[in-house]
Amino acid sequence: MLQPKKVKHRKWMKGRRRDRKITKSGSEIKFGSFGLKAQGSAWITSRQIEAARRSMTRYVQRGGKIWIKIFPDKPITTKGAEVPMGGGKGSIDHYAVPVASGRIMFEMDGVTEEIAREAMRRAAHKLPVKTKFVKR
Repeated sequence: MLQPKKVKHRKWMKGRRRDRKITKSGSEIKFGSFGLKAQGSAWITSRQIEAARRSMTRYVQRGGKIWIKIFPDKPITTKGAEVPMGGGKGSIDHYAVPVASGRIMFEMDGVTEEIAREAMRRAAHKLPVKTKFVKR
């Protein structure tokens, strides 16, 4: 799974929820010809990114090129089951990336549009956010 090698702060604050936020950075296709764009906002975990990447790679039978445009650098903490209140913040469980609507998450090139569309559709089923297929 994806996770940072080194972090400045081990545990982060949760942050405010911004439902109506539309991202400016990362909203255009830079590398490939096709992309998968987020239509809503959510936290996407490293496991979900890996599952989407695997399903795309398997469908194109290791043909073409896939770029992952998001990286999970936000540490998500949890406390154990039946732990009483207090005792500080829990330990790091996994890493996630907050994705706002309009963000390009995956890009693909070197395959036909039909293959790319189906591969992205399969990847979209693994993600917790509504998505849209886009072309350059």
